Amino acid sequence: MTDVKELVLTIVRPLVSQPDAVSLSVEESDNFMEYNLSVAPEDIGRIIGKQGRVAKAIRTIVYSVRTDEPKKVRLNILDGND
Repeated sequence: MTDVKELVLTIVRPLVSQPDAVSLSVEESDNFMEYNLSVAPEDIGRIIGKQGRVAKAIRTIVYSVRTDEPKKVRLNILDGND
């Protein structure tokens, strides 16, 4: 679990203008390990990218990581207002 968390933070922090505002929380549901990524409101566009390409690329990398748990990984991107 911490490997996925560190991976997401390592990918996201260089992309944003306020790396200190990046936070990642983990919630466990019945079928998923949900990683909720929160960034500053002015950085949300940098993380999503044009037509969602950056977000899709981040999710592709994160979802390809093997975990020891049977639950799937889900990455939710939230802005600072959520």
